[in-house]
Amino acid sequence: MTTFNDIPADMLIDALVEHISTIETIVAPEWASFVKTGTHRERPPDQDNWWSIRSAAILRKVAFKGPIGANHISQEYGGPRDRGVKPNRAAAGSRNIARTILQQLTDSGMIKSSFNASGTVNYGKILTPAGHKLINDIAHSVRPKAEEKYPGLSNY
Repeated sequence: MTTFNDIPADMLIDALVEHISTIETIVAPEWASFVKTGTHRERPPDQDNWWSIRSAAILRKVAFKGPIGANHISQEYGGPRDRGVKPNRAAAGSRNIARTILQQLTDSGMIKSSFNASGTVNYGKILTPAGHKLINDIAHSVRPKAEEKYPGLSNY
């Protein structure tokens, strides 16, 4: 069986976007059309479905790196901040966007919080069995196209 580890990110995210756009709990807020995705950006995203793309990418990141929280996800989507004459420095992406998408993915049942044994420390978000099944099913459906585009994948 094909897992999400076997499929390149671009193909998996594109297939996840098609599925995520049909889920009614994952919708862009009204402010998403004019908000920047971080302090290192000058303008808002140009794509109309950027919220679905970011949601699919965050779901994939939670699958690979979970347990992971909103702060680390915002750092993953950061970049170099232009400080004029001074050297660039790293800037994190928007934590509000990361937190809102994580909340929407939690409401849809794809991810959940991971706690320690006593239930007092939240380690971050991890995939639920339903989210794991979804991402692996989509990876399995994309596998023939991925092998066609990247012939070396058939070795694995």
